[in-house]
Amino acid sequence: MIDHLGITVSDFDASKAFYDKTMAPLGASLLYMVPQEYTGGAKVGGYGRDRPVFWLHQGKDKPKDRQHVAFTARSRAEVDAFHAAAIAAGGKDNGGPGLRPHYHASYYGAFVFDPDGNNIEAVCHAPE
Repeated sequence: MIDHLGITVSDFDASKAFYDKTMAPLGASLLYMVPQEYTGGAKVGGYGRDRPVFWLHQGKDKPKDRQHVAFTARSRAEVDAFHAAAIAAGGKDNGGPGLRPHYHASYYGAFVFDPDGNNIEAVCHAPE
């Protein structure tokens, strides 16, 4: 139902470095940078596997409202690798890899706060 979404980041280069490392285990990468002549000078870039679906937009200040974004992992091993990469990239743990049966029996996810305090997650819904 959602085609793409974006979040505002206070330091684009720091967030790009974080997401470059965090997205790699999910098979995603930075696929497109919008030319700054179309953004009023702001840095805007989109991540995805086949096309940009998750966008970072340079803001002037640290966002006051934190967002939650969950990324689809194709396996539980991808969830584990996502969490490890995010922590190694400077993210703060908000719930290590594991089952979350209160959502459903096969819900396997991990949560990390990004440099702006957004709660990012990788989740695999497939049974082991």
